[in-house]
Amino acid sequence: MTNNKPSVLITGAGGYLGSETIKELATHRDSFATVVAVDVRDTPADRRLNGITYATQDVRDAGMESIMREHRIDTVVHLASIVTPGKKSNREFEYSVDVLGTRNVVECCLRAGVSHFIVTSSGAAYGYYADNPQPLHETDRIRGNPEFAYSDHKRQVEEMLAQFRRSNPELKQLIFRPGTILGATTSNQITNLFESKRILGLKSASTPFVFIWDKDVVACIVKGIVERREGIYNLAGDGTLNLQEIACRLNKPYVQISPALLAFALRLLRALGLSQYGPEQVNFLRYRPVLANERLKSDFGFIPQKSSGEAFDFYARSKGLI
Repeated sequence: MTNNKPSVLITGAGGYLGSETIKELATHRDSFATVVAVDVRDTPADRRLNGITYATQDVRDAGMESIMREHRIDTVVHLASIVTPGKKSNREFEYSVDVLGTRNVVECCLRAGVSHFIVTSSGAAYGYYADNPQPLHETDRIRGNPEFAYSDHKRQVEEMLAQFRRSNPELKQLIFRPGTILGATTSNQITNLFESKRILGLKSASTPFVFIWDKDVVACIVKGIVERREGIYNLAGDGTLNLQEIACRLNKPYVQISPALLAFALRLLRALGLSQYGPEQVNFLRYRPVLANERLKSDFGFIPQKSSGEAFDFYARSKGLI
């Protein structure tokens, strides 16, 4: 750390959350000794920000260590993850990036003398189960779902990080578990549900969503860097919105179908190559994890600027949905 200013490296800097984080760090560039933006894809010149150093590197490659050493990095913010797989993606590739890539980054941190590691996990790490506590606290068990790659990989990453905390306590860890992140430009599997002509729900399932504004997530990351915080925190706005409430907000019809019918339809569509999603998506809708944010407020000292409802309305207005 130079003159008590952090030297920061961001992985996944070209992704949605990574690019928003880099923008915020660039705005407060004088607060940091160095900011290095790393992504597997080269950042075009017209998208590069003043004061930010850009590097092209795969998180699975041992070359990450050289970048950390070259720039004397003391804080790594690991945001590289496959949130929305492409149609040609596969489980082996996603595992190699999400789990093995994270292991490589941590091991590079240890060899390069990095002292602070921040990572975005997910509320999905708790898994989508009927017997999940409502709401879920940071002390509740993370179970993931083996049939749902993103959820399962987040569980595996967190279990791996717990092992590193025991074996290498010199690397301080800050782990965030966000709910559904929404902002002006969010586009993913979940927002596809909201942007359809009708809102599809399941019979006998309210499907509550906990949203967190993307600017609140970025603010937590920056606070974590500057204050060198450690620990595990859910990131969630106050309250929930279920699918019926969302349909009402969007003035769209709300259509409920049986879980068995949806599972059959998804199985058929995937078999025909018309969808990359299968019947596992039923539990994704039926058993949404609802995250408690008391610890975020009391221990981490952060009050989200927007509630779940306000974050959703901001997103919907930005997309012209309301």
